[in-house]
Amino acid sequence: MMRGKPGYEHLNEPLHILIEAELPVEIVDARLMQAREILEDLLKPTDESQDFYKKQQLRELAMLNGTLREEGSPMSGSLSPFQNSLGMKRAKTRG
Repeated sequence: MMRGKPGYEHLNEPLHILIEAELPVEIVDARLMQAREILEDLLKPTDESQDFYKKQQLRELAMLNGTLREEGSPMSGSLSPFQNSLGMKRAKTRG
């Protein structure tokens, strides 16, 4: 729907990934090969039950939303990174 609209010109290009590095020459080639291997692994279709990256992302999202339940623990409310051990909310501070 956004193709052809200003600011969305990139949608007219084939899907691609741009990797840039500011590293010494002797390190760049090895790091680019590592990045390529990781990306190729991520782009392979996989059974959802074996998708480690998706599981990790969903777990992090649940933590941020305060809905994470640890496996094997009873359903005892949400675990939030904003709660201390007494279950009281901490004041949010600017980082």
